[in-house]
Amino acid sequence: MKPKSKILIIAGSDSSGGAGIQADIKTITSLGSYALTAITAVTVQNTIGVKSVVTIPPNEIKNQIIYSASDIKPDAIKIGMLHSKLVIKKVIESLKILKIKKLILDPVMVAKGGARLIDKEAIKFLKKNLIHQASLVTPNIPEAEVLTGIKINNKEDMILAANKLLNFGAKNVLIKGGHLNTKNVEDIFLSKSDYKIFISQRYDTKNSHGTGCTLSSAITTFFSCGKSIKKACELGIKYVNSAILTNPKYGKGHGPINHLNSIEINKKFR
Repeated sequence: MKPKSKILIIAGSDSSGGAGIQADIKTITSLGSYALTAITAVTVQNTIGVKSVVTIPPNEIKNQIIYSASDIKPDAIKIGMLHSKLVIKKVIESLKILKIKKLILDPVMVAKGGARLIDKEAIKFLKKNLIHQASLVTPNIPEAEVLTGIKINNKEDMILAANKLLNFGAKNVLIKGGHLNTKNVEDIFLSKSDYKIFISQRYDTKNSHGTGCTLSSAITTFFSCGKSIKKACELGIKYVNSAILTNPKYGKGHGPINHLNSIEINKKFR
């Protein structure tokens, strides 16, 4: 099968394979597209927590982006973990060169185990210089709180925070509601002209490591293949829900989800 589209991922590596660039590649591949990568940091982690983070030199991040994309031009870009102001500056320089219009920003800030993955100076710079370039921004509740300064306790707070992100220049916002203590999970999509609440069943499992990375990559894939941004959000959420439901129950902590849930292997390898 020929890949449906080509996607450049700019994100950190997760040695456990559940989140980060590993989750991105699995998601994009399982949905039928081709993944290129630019790794921003290497994390040493497992399902229990993050042991250390080794950053990649900012110029090498830019080199990865430009060198890969100059040969295989991506149809869309997904951005994940950007841990410093200088890294964000180099990514922005790269985006100016590439001129790719479809850009999904997942503002990764905190690991599932609670470890902080980005510094305060970088957050301020991201708000001012990168958010307005994104086709869609996909923060979870803690990330939306950091970005907007709004304490989110309910759906109304989510809408308020989404509106503030639109005021920062974001074209579309999807705030993920999984951190709220509600019966169902409510994800809120908002643009200047559209509004949608995606309601999903909440699954009683600790195995949800990498759901944010997976969702943003799934959305990028559907968006790159011609779906509208709102429809891409809907399909991405469905893919993640299926991945959570069929999670393989790996690890002693927050285990990974099942990125292969969309694949039926019907070839026999001998």
